[in-house]
Amino acid sequence: MIYAYFRVSTDKQDYTCQKFGVLEFAKNKGWNIDKEIIDDGISGTILAKNRKLRQILKYSKKGDIVITSELSRFGRNTKDIINTCDLLTEKGVECWFVKQNMGLDNSPMGKMLIGIFACFSQLERDLIAQRTKEALAKRKVEGMVLGRPKGRKSSHYKWTGKEEKIKALLNKNLTKKEITKKLKISFPTLKKFIDNYL
Repeated sequence: MIYAYFRVSTDKQDYTCQKFGVLEFAKNKGWNIDKEIIDDGISGTILAKNRKLRQILKYSKKGDIVITSELSRFGRNTKDIINTCDLLTEKGVECWFVKQNMGLDNSPMGKMLIGIFACFSQLERDLIAQRTKEALAKRKVEGMVLGRPKGRKSSHYKWTGKEEKIKALLNKNLTKKEITKKLKISFPTLKKFIDNYL
């Protein structure tokens, strides 16, 4: 079994770039992907065992292969990445990381490489986080207001784009339950719309 694993941190990202790289890598190796596992909108701070990645950890067997775009996709920090790789390689599962162009197994060399690359991945994330904090602190010192201004509400609601449909259905005397089901919105959302606009 050959697995492809993808993870993106926010729901505003997609895994298209990761997928392209992984599929190209597999093609060059002459491999066909049997199963894709996607952690969509999952932060790198979430432990591997609490992601869909756990499916690979649980069901993979000796001789299986896991391909992902880079080492940092596998864990929240160096320890988590090493633990994930250890769990897989001890089962006899090969792990391949496209950006590093590196494959790992349970050999002493493989374990050493896991540690080295995981440390670099962690260092990179720490540096990015530090630069972000410094940039925000600088903006604060310069008097820039961070975040949404107080009292300002979002202009986008769950009913946005459905206003006329809601009114039409209400005019047809459909029940609130029927409307929420038809438009796939919650009862509180519908009630809030009615309270504010009707």
